[in-house]
Amino acid sequence: MKQGLRKWTQSMAGDDLDQRLQGSRPENEYGVDPFGFSLDYALSAIGPFVWLYKHYFRVDTFGIEKVPAGRVLLISNHSGQLPVDGAMIGVAMLTEAKPARVIRSMVEKWVPSLPFISTFFARVGQIVGTPENCRRLLEKDEAILVFPEGIKGISKLYPQRYQLQEFGLGFMRLALETNTPIIPIAVIGGEEQAPAVVNVKPLAKLLGFPVMPLTPYGAPFPLPVKYRLYFGDPLYFTGRADDDDSELEKKVKVVRAAIQTMIEQGLKERKAVFW
Repeated sequence: MKQGLRKWTQSMAGDDLDQRLQGSRPENEYGVDPFGFSLDYALSAIGPFVWLYKHYFRVDTFGIEKVPAGRVLLISNHSGQLPVDGAMIGVAMLTEAKPARVIRSMVEKWVPSLPFISTFFARVGQIVGTPENCRRLLEKDEAILVFPEGIKGISKLYPQRYQLQEFGLGFMRLALETNTPIIPIAVIGGEEQAPAVVNVKPLAKLLGFPVMPLTPYGAPFPLPVKYRLYFGDPLYFTGRADDDDSELEKKVKVVRAAIQTMIEQGLKERKAVFW
């Protein structure tokens, strides 16, 4: 079954996928890296996401050639109650980037408490978003995906769509500390995939989730919206990682403004939500 799933992935992503992923192999003899990532497992498991990318969300990608080699922080807007936006960025980097790259996404600290899902996330390369974890991966020249809106991004209601929430400062401290370029990314389509009309906080607390936004049809099942991913020009920053928050906020505002500009441009360019 594993081989069948892997062949399915390669049939959609290209038979030369293994060759394009040279250098992305785990380092130890057990087939996983220190964070539990297994490239073999990931290539067998991501077939459904590649199918979603190509046939369900029909993703159009712009500017992915701007992503530099080596360590990089991918900073994106965030939306939807399911991490579809992160998955689509990951598939884009795997199938559209030259050479193909595996990205590592920073997930919320409560994710490891979820049974089964936490193991799956680790095997496909997602890690808890602590500064130490991110720092170690950047030192190995990895590509790290961060959603600095955090929980606020996925708890937005439909009237708030495409309104960027406040960004955290942590990613900027890491960029300065590790001399890492930042690629701003704008995701168009994610805000409509599961339009939330109300956030049921008592239910979220009961289930142990940080938020529980509900759609008009109840479950957060993603609708077949048309996704558009915009990769911006690399941003390079200088300064000290331990600067005052006020200094870091100035730099973070540059990244936020770049993403907001691409969002506005993307909304102008798209003809409709579903095609």
